[in-house]
Amino acid sequence: MQQATDFLEESRALAGLLAALSDLDFETQTQFKGWTINNIIRHLHVWNIAVDLSLQDEAAFGAFVTAMMEGVRGGKLPAFEASYLDGLSGQALLHAWLERAEAVAAAFAKADPKLRLKWVGPDMSALSSITARLMETWAHAQAVYDVLGVAREDTDRIGNIVRLGVNTWGFTWKNRRQDPPGPMPQIRLTAPSGTIWEYGEASDSGMITGSATEFCQVVTQCRNIADTSLAVTGEVAHQWMSVAQCFAGPPQDPPPAGSRCMANRGV
Repeated sequence: MQQATDFLEESRALAGLLAALSDLDFETQTQFKGWTINNIIRHLHVWNIAVDLSLQDEAAFGAFVTAMMEGVRGGKLPAFEASYLDGLSGQALLHAWLERAEAVAAAFAKADPKLRLKWVGPDMSALSSITARLMETWAHAQAVYDVLGVAREDTDRIGNIVRLGVNTWGFTWKNRRQDPPGPMPQIRLTAPSGTIWEYGEASDSGMITGSATEFCQVVTQCRNIADTSLAVTGEVAHQWMSVAQCFAGPPQDPPPAGSRCMANRGV
């Protein structure tokens, strides 16, 4: 699956960003819920392990879910993840995370895209599973790029995240126990390569145009729509961009306007 390659390339890009950091630098707090860089890489590593287990050892995956549910009861996910990894941190954590990401990519590259896999929520196809790992890696990496004051140079592999954002139009409303306020707005985005990506049909729902990167930032809730230059017309389009959520789990609200941005300088 191409998505496995895209996941690996996104992981390698983040690893390259962190390669020169000291172990102390990994304790830098980001704008994402106050998580440190260690918290973010642990989170990515633990759930890469989980998706690997879901593909290769269903019983072990079930045991992981049981341990996770018990671990977060009365606590917080980062604490469970740190405990699960025996406090692994810094460059040692980075090495372990990237090594497992390489293994996950290799396994999913050979998997049947339609294979159904267990997950914490509903079962997913292998294709959806690795696409979700790509999205999570890209989205959580944004907080790291931001705190280090580095402008990320995206590639067209973010097309996977754009499609995920489009495909979760209905999920966004269902997850909030709301009916869609109308048809999905038309979308016209400029890819990193300059290619134009278009989705949907012209309707009274309005239109969203602009940078594919910024669209991805909104649907992954890395940015508030007010902090992007996306052009949004129509009430339905405005409503969607104010609550868009392409990731699983209970409904989450986007970050407040102005709360997530790139730092003026790095660590």
